[in-house]
Amino acid sequence: MKLFLLLLLWPALVSSTPTLAECGAEARRPKLDDIAVECGTTSINLAIQICPVVYTGYNESQLVMNNILSSACGATLDISVFPPVARFSFPLNSTNACGSNFRYTSSPGTGVFADFSNIQNVNISGIIRGADPTKGTITYNAELKYYYSCAYPLEYLVNNTQIDVSGSSVSINDKNGTFLSTLKLKLFSDSAYTTPFLIPQTGIELRKIIYAEVSAINLTTQYHVLLDRCYASISALPANSSFFNLFVPCSKDKSTTIVSNGVSQSAKFYFPAFRFIEQQNENVSTYYLHCITRLCEKNTCDTFKQCATSRRRREINELDPDSVYTLTSPEIITKPSLPVQSAQTSATNNNQNSSVGLGVAVGVLACICVIGLIVGAVFYKKLRN
Repeated sequence: MKLFLLLLLWPALVSSTPTLAECGAEARRPKLDDIAVECGTTSINLAIQICPVVYTGYNESQLVMNNILSSACGATLDISVFPPVARFSFPLNSTNACGSNFRYTSSPGTGVFADFSNIQNVNISGIIRGADPTKGTITYNAELKYYYSCAYPLEYLVNNTQIDVSGSSVSINDKNGTFLSTLKLKLFSDSAYTTPFLIPQTGIELRKIIYAEVSAINLTTQYHVLLDRCYASISALPANSSFFNLFVPCSKDKSTTIVSNGVSQSAKFYFPAFRFIEQQNENVSTYYLHCITRLCEKNTCDTFKQCATSRRRREINELDPDSVYTLTSPEIITKPSLPVQSAQTSATNNNQNSSVGLGVAVGVLACICVIGLIVGAVFYKKLRN
């Protein structure tokens, strides 16, 4: 019976708030770096050192996120690490993010984004406060606050400054996150986008259809994938390289077909294989596909697909790979319209045939001249006799 009661009480004993004696040197006033923030692709995770919380007069159950009293938004004590921490986790969804504030900012694009008038970032922030358990007119517990913030570029940041309030214990942690790791660019050989596109070293035939897809994997469902621009370049790093636009905002090449864009967490299009003219003397033409990708909220994607009459025309003189996040495909290799070696051989044969014909003509003309001289000599001799 005692063993049974001990097993029932074991979780409570393991997860109990540490005492000041157990905290040792960690029993101190809170510092600015007592909160750690992980800006994930589907959720934001927070970890607050619990010993400074205990020192200030609170425990993990009295840490309240954005004034929301809910078990889903409460802290979980983790004493498997040292110093022990109180952990919070909430999804990247504005409807159930435990009261976190979603703030979108927009600014005109620069550099390679010069033709985009609305480049967005989202900043997700909030505050965790200590709920003072003291009842009465006065308290001996300091006010306890933990600020957190995550900034995500939606076309791949907003840095926040630290705040210190006199007379309070304040910790701030601002982080920048990225969704780039969730985005993948893949090539397929069929319209169902199921069979990977395999490119032999000898190249693929010109005009063969290439199906391309940019998809988001393990991304919060709040955002859809919208391709702003896809282009091909001779270099995998397209700085100072020849390029060809498959489509840009409000315009596309007539041979490119967009299947879906900005309506789900994948965007699809296809185009026929082509060659770069400057590679005409090479056996194969090799180039890479790049896509500049925007992540937009599901309800706002349509606004980025509208073409205003005052929108600036694209003028790109140079592509800077360090100024923008792009997705790049494996190399695409196309065959020449005629084998280079065969064309050279054909030209050589034509030259040889021309030389032979010219020699025969000269020989025939020489024979006629000789015969004419002989006939003339015979007639001249008869006339003298």
